[in-house]
Amino acid sequence: MARTNGGITGKRNVASFGKSKVTNFTSNGNVTVSSTTTLVRSTIVAGGGGGGGGYSGACVSRGGGGGAGGFRCIEIPVTASTQYAAVIGAGGGGGASSNPSNSSNGNNSTFACHLATAGGKGAMSNTAYPAPIQSGNPGGSGGGAAYGSNSSIGTGNAGSFDPVEGFAGGARPNGGGGGGASEVGEDGGEGDGGDGKTSIINCTVYAGGGGGGGSGTSAPGGGGAGGAPSGNPGAGGAGGTNTGGGGGGHRYAPGCNGTAGGNGGSGVVIVEELNKASGVWNLRSQFAAVKSGTWPDGSLALNVGLDYMIVAGGAAGGGRAGGGGGGAGGYRTSGYGPSPLRGAALSSEVTGSYTITVGGGGAVAAASYGGAGNDSIIALSSTITSAGGGGGGKGCGGATNGTAGGSGGGGGGGTGQPTSGGAGNTPPTDPSQGNAGGNNRPGTPKYSAGGGGGATAAGGAGAACDAGDGGAGAPNAILGPATTYAGGGGGGAGCQGSGAVYGEGGAGGGGDAGRGNTHAAEAGGTNLGAGGGGAGTIASTNTPGGAGGSGIVVVRGPSAVAFSGGPCAATTFSTHPGGDKIAKFTATGTLTVSLA
Repeated sequence: MARTNGGITGKRNVASFGKSKVTNFTSNGNVTVSSTTTLVRSTIVAGGGGGGGGYSGACVSRGGGGGAGGFRCIEIPVTASTQYAAVIGAGGGGGASSNPSNSSNGNNSTFACHLATAGGKGAMSNTAYPAPIQSGNPGGSGGGAAYGSNSSIGTGNAGSFDPVEGFAGGARPNGGGGGGASEVGEDGGEGDGGDGKTSIINCTVYAGGGGGGGSGTSAPGGGGAGGAPSGNPGAGGAGGTNTGGGGGGHRYAPGCNGTAGGNGGSGVVIVEELNKASGVWNLRSQFAAVKSGTWPDGSLALNVGLDYMIVAGGAAGGGRAGGGGGGAGGYRTSGYGPSPLRGAALSSEVTGSYTITVGGGGAVAAASYGGAGNDSIIALSSTITSAGGGGGGKGCGGATNGTAGGSGGGGGGGTGQPTSGGAGNTPPTDPSQGNAGGNNRPGTPKYSAGGGGGATAAGGAGAACDAGDGGAGAPNAILGPATTYAGGGGGGAGCQGSGAVYGEGGAGGGGDAGRGNTHAAEAGGTNLGAGGGGAGTIASTNTPGGAGGSGIVVVRGPSAVAFSGGPCAATTFSTHPGGDKIAKFTATGTLTVSLA
């Protein structure tokens, strides 16, 4: 009979040909994953909440234990050879005997923009202290209630994660234990903190709740013990460093002396590269890939469409008096804007991490044409580019034409010679991504510039007394309520501008042109891809136009997909009320697409 190993006949099944790299962060830091790593597993633990303190003279006071920091163990798609940041949340301070209300929540921990929520602070006792804090705070796990009829618990799972990151604190009487990662804190009387949870990466228990004052003991996972008259004397124990444990609650010391709650423990982040080297797979990924026929790279077909909106950076308006309006950045979309401008949704995408480029706005120049906007790009399995807007032409004294772009810049004024607006939809796309800038009005005495082109209309031409307005942008409802993007900048009046009328920016954030000696040209709207206004008639002819506005990229998919990535400060992930997933980028970053 053949030898068996756990139901597998014959030799041992070895799924990995190398050892996964594990990085343990006990303070803030960065890790660069290997050139073949596309998936990591991370345990993220936030800082635990401080335990509730007690005020001197309160002979029956017992503070609640601090809630543990949120605990999450998740798999995260990553981009090979890319650096990711880990931020370690500090523990919250325990309530001091001089002011027991000053206990505090812990702090969040993050890895690659994925969050674990800070533990909630434990309640202070509600006797003998003016205006006391009587309830535990919510958090990753919630703080326990204190002695007294008005004290209540703090709830857990403040981040609304599935699976949950933690549980509620324990209720009165006496000091309730803080919630832990795997269970609620016990009610006062016992008052033990809730147990923590074991990381499958290193088999260590984290995120135990702090014990309630009076009888609560330390919890598995680093939670501090509650204070008792015989111990310390009555002060709550501290949560363990780099465990995310909650601080223990106070119990009055002999002589009715006030004592402090324990400090919460700091958090930790642990990162395991699951496929660091060729042939290194976690079993779940291996089985899924074999079943779907995608072995060995592990990418999976989405089999759903992804909608998008890509708006490039708008251009700056032209400098010197009578500068042309800046052209809007190219506008491309697949389903939530005006029907003539809708392209096809992305239909052949696979799971993975992709680069999203958000174009910056064009820079100003005091004595030259406006700087061009920068391209915005979605580089998924299919690449779609929106071109930056074309700069507005220079004004007075050697006026120039507007330049071509997603939408074209307006022709410069301030000259007796004709100048042309720059061409839009450059390079050409179908549907069109933008429109041409307006021509100037040559001749004397009114030298009026043309407006920059917009997503739905060309820039206005300069008239006898009026500079051209910027072309209108396009509305888009991909984020929910419709917002108008990619308006062109208004053209400036000429050098001899007595009575001349400046050009207004087009709908969608286009900047107004400068005018007089007190009103500089306006910049295009930020993250709207709008063009800046041209320089107006002011005392000095070497006057800059308005800067172009930065672009934006949005990707929207059905509930069957999941989005992640970063950078954190410039990337927003949300779920539409109808269930669709939305990723919004206001700066260049990475979009990771997976199956929900």
